[in-house]
Amino acid sequence: MLWQTTRFTIDLAQPRVMGIVNLTPDSFSDGGACYQPGGGIAAALRHCEQLLHDGADMLDLGAESSRPGALPLPLEEEVARLLPVLQAALKLGVPVSVDTYKPQVMQIALDAGADIINDIWALRQPGAMPVIACHPNCGVCLMHMHRNPQTMQSAPMAGDAVPQVALFLQQQADALKNLGIATKRICIDPGIGFGKTVAQNFALLARQSELLALGYPLLVGWSRKSSLAAAINPSLANAAALDPKERMVPSVAAAVLAAERGARVLRVHDVRDTVQVLKIWQAMQNTAIA
Repeated sequence: MLWQTTRFTIDLAQPRVMGIVNLTPDSFSDGGACYQPGGGIAAALRHCEQLLHDGADMLDLGAESSRPGALPLPLEEEVARLLPVLQAALKLGVPVSVDTYKPQVMQIALDAGADIINDIWALRQPGAMPVIACHPNCGVCLMHMHRNPQTMQSAPMAGDAVPQVALFLQQQADALKNLGIATKRICIDPGIGFGKTVAQNFALLARQSELLALGYPLLVGWSRKSSLAAAINPSLANAAALDPKERMVPSVAAAVLAAERGARVLRVHDVRDTVQVLKIWQAMQNTAIA
C-alpha cells in the first residue's frame, strides 16, 4: 500500500511513525515544549531533528491545540506559529504533514511545499475540499471528530461508534474522489479521543478491520490519550488528571496493538520508544513469515 504526497510516495508495507510537533503553548500533552513567542523556531527545529534521530518517518506540525475545550486560534496567529517552522522542516528530507482545518492555512502550507494536510474536521470547513482538489498530488488525512473541540467530551457519541465512524470516513473519502482526488492520496483516522467514550475508543482499536475494509491506509493517534489512563486505573475520577507524560508505556502498547491490527501510520509523541517496540514486533513478524 502506498500513500501519495506532495514530494514522496510513502511505502506503507510496514507501519510508519509520524512524530508530533506541537507549536502551541496549550496542547494537552506537551504544550509549550516547542512554542516560542515572537516567532522563534529553534526549539521546534531541535525537536523535529530529535524525532528524526529517534526514528520518525515523517513529521506532523500543528499550531492550534485540539485538546478538549480548546478555543479556535485566529488565522494570523496560526500562520505565524506554523510557517517558519514548516519552511525549516521541509529541508529535513522527510514528509511533513500540517495539522490544520482552516482552508487558508492549508493553502499557505501547500504553497510552501507541505506534503500532507491532516484535518481533524475531515475537510468539512467551507472551502477545504477545493484546496485539496486543486493540488496535483498532496496527501490528505481525514479524521472523524464528534461535535467540536469545545463540546466533544462534554457530549460524546452514543451507541456503537465503529459503524458510525466508518460511514463518516467513507462519505468524506467519496466526496474527495468525486472531486478527482486519487484514492492513493487519501488516509483515514478514526479520531481516538475526539468525542468518544473510553469504551468506544477501545472498540475502534479492537475492530480496526471494519475501518480497513474501506480500502484506505489507517492513521491512528493513541499517544498519551486519557482513555489509556482510564484503562490503567478505572477508579481514577478524572483520567485526564494523570500527567500525559506518564502515559508513555500504554501509548506504545496501544500503537503496536494498532499496528498489529493493520494501522499503517502511528502518530506519536514518544518516537524512540515506539520505534524500538515496533522493531521487536517486526522481528517476530519476519520470523513467522520465514
